[in-house]
Amino acid sequence: MSYPGYPPSGYPAFPGYPPTGQESVYPPAGQYPYPAVPGGFPPTGSGGYPPAPQVGGFPGAAGYPAPGGYPPAPGGYPGAPQPGGMPTYPAGPGFGVPSNGSSFGYPQPPSQSYGGGGPAQMPVGYPGGQTPSPVPPQPAALVQSMQGTIRPAPNFDAGRDAEVLRKAMKGFGTDEQAIIDVVSSRSNSQRQQIKAAFKTMYGKDLIKDLKSELSGNMEELILALFMPSTYYDAWSLRHAMKGAGTQENVLIEILCTRTNQEIKEIVRCYKTEFGRDIEHDIRADTSGHFERLLVSMCQGNRDENQTADFQKAQQDAQRLYQAGEGKLGTDESCFNMILATRSFPQLKATVEAYSQIANRDLLSSVGREFSGNVERGLKAIVQCALNRPAFFAERLYHAMKGAGTDDSALVRIVVTRSEIDLVQIKQLFTQMYQKTLGTMISSDTSGDYRRLLLAIVGQ
Repeated sequence: MSYPGYPPSGYPAFPGYPPTGQESVYPPAGQYPYPAVPGGFPPTGSGGYPPAPQVGGFPGAAGYPAPGGYPPAPGGYPGAPQPGGMPTYPAGPGFGVPSNGSSFGYPQPPSQSYGGGGPAQMPVGYPGGQTPSPVPPQPAALVQSMQGTIRPAPNFDAGRDAEVLRKAMKGFGTDEQAIIDVVSSRSNSQRQQIKAAFKTMYGKDLIKDLKSELSGNMEELILALFMPSTYYDAWSLRHAMKGAGTQENVLIEILCTRTNQEIKEIVRCYKTEFGRDIEHDIRADTSGHFERLLVSMCQGNRDENQTADFQKAQQDAQRLYQAGEGKLGTDESCFNMILATRSFPQLKATVEAYSQIANRDLLSSVGREFSGNVERGLKAIVQCALNRPAFFAERLYHAMKGAGTDDSALVRIVVTRSEIDLVQIKQLFTQMYQKTLGTMISSDTSGDYRRLLLAIVGQ
């Protein structure tokens, strides 16, 4: 597809990431003890949670309980999870790419403080969609900092919220609206405190109680909201590589879009929670140039200088041209090296320089030189460099376009971007597809699941 308005005349320095107040923190191992039984959602520990940052820390002990039940709260839980027990989730659809050459471009991004909450895969996947229509030029109103639809609630009282949730689940029937009102208006950090307060006040596990009252997509959405964000990423990657088959789209979506700090925390969490080395699992589940790209990504060593060097951009663009369009065959290692190591602002400048050298946009050349998963991975990196909110808007569109809905992708993106840039994603979604995100969610979902999704996106 063609996105008018790209490339721009220049690339200003991008503000640093993460945004102030959203720095991710990895708590020490054992701070949030989880049981060693695989296959479920982690409960909180028996004690209270200390205040956590907005993009959330995550627990540092191993494993989490099986679906259908949680062990009693007291005490820690030894050991790493044993093999088996965790469901394998089907991959969602790939994301769309432009079909023509020189006119490619995402709408111009806001002044981005690049975030990366934690997209992660939830159970049950559905078929996805088709290529969207062209995009109008981006209005100047979008030139602003990243902004989530969910912010920490003022005058927050974890005990009061725990009491509301307890009342909503007590007796016959469930007051789903009361649950929706609480969870959709609290930050991830505040939800962790609610879980701890609930256990302190009632001696029961909130997640176990919610699971007993809810089912289907609504249950999966609630579980996603209550997972600490970095744990959610690690959990998703583990499920994407466990069992028969591999969900390559989940690996791409997480590893190709995160910052160095986030990736390093995910790698540590993956090791601590599941007792496994993520690089080893990647090598076991993927191969060839796609394997090499993901291994590069999980090092978390991308340059994060927010100022573009235009001379280097010209040199890199020339190297990419000579490695692909300018020769017979493809030097895959050159593409991997540049796209895996350069900062996103630097890559954006390189894309502009490349279009002048090759008379073709870089995404089009990647499509001509590569195929399959490595093509999708490389394109994801370039697309995020051009405009990260537009990348996720496109992913959401594909999750709902066509027959059926990829609910796992819909839940993953809505939840994990809700505190980072969902405001911008919504605006770009409307530009790119001439309909609002809320309208498309309304037509593709139903019941309490739809009401909670719409509450999160602010519709």
